[in-house]
Amino acid sequence: MTDSAFGEEWVRGPDGMLRRDGARIVLFDDADRVLLLRGHDVDDVDRHWWFTPGGGIGPGEDARTAAVRELTEETGIQLEPSDLVGPVATRSAIFDFAREWVRQDEVYFTARIQAPHELDSSGWTAVERRFLDDQRWIAATQVRTLPE
Repeated sequence: MTDSAFGEEWVRGPDGMLRRDGARIVLFDDADRVLLLRGHDVDDVDRHWWFTPGGGIGPGEDARTAAVRELTEETGIQLEPSDLVGPVATRSAIFDFAREWVRQDEVYFTARIQAPHELDSSGWTAVERRFLDDQRWIAATQVRTLPE
């Protein structure tokens, strides 16, 4: 497997594992819905999962700036870094994707918007277009009942 399934912010660590620093937003609307994206593994189109908007922290970016940039790219929703609350959580996630184990060290923020915006996928990168399937507002109480 080549690194082509991954963006340029992914780098190989000394252990050979691809890794990156990431920033994510748990975004709520005034109806207490949360915005989630649905993707699939590029090497297993039947393997899906839901996740929050976000992605890699680019060179020279801080986590807040990266989180709002990723939100805009992935959904068309524009926020300012000062609109974010947090960080509210951090995690180091090791997961398999594209037949490779990778690690992402993530910082999570929250934010709330008054009314849901129309979601726009025109900012998806070529890499995102390979694995992103859907984006939608989901009632926070229903997140645990999602099939993936």
